[in-house]
Amino acid sequence: MNMDIETYEIVFSTSESDEVKNLTQRIKEKVRESEIEDGICLLFAPHATGILVLNENEKGAKKDYLRGLYDTVPKDNSWEHDRIDNNAHSHVKSALVGTDHTVPITNGHMDLGTWQDIFFIETDGPRKRRRTIVKIMGKV
Repeated sequence: MNMDIETYEIVFSTSESDEVKNLTQRIKEKVRESEIEDGICLLFAPHATGILVLNENEKGAKKDYLRGLYDTVPKDNSWEHDRIDNNAHSHVKSALVGTDHTVPITNGHMDLGTWQDIFFIETDGPRKRRRTIVKIMGKV
């Protein structure tokens, strides 16, 4: 059995210090483009202050994600790393939540839950260039 591997990069900018970007449709396009029928889609954000989450996209959810992160890890200048560049809260949020996910692919489609979307959460913006690497592996 041969396995194909396709690698894509989704590049985008953010305009706020804290922001939620929905990447679902762009990632689904890459899965279709890969023509992988059965495999996995590895998602990775190569940033120390960015976060990848799979969750619901209902009204108010994006604001709730940001509020939950802020309430859990406040920006209050009490962090050791803030002596360097004042973004320790962003690093801690990213470390707690994570920067990667793996989603199974069946019949050419990601096996996301009914309400799941894929989001990049900016915690240290605005940034001109953010990336998410999409590596798709499996059988065509």
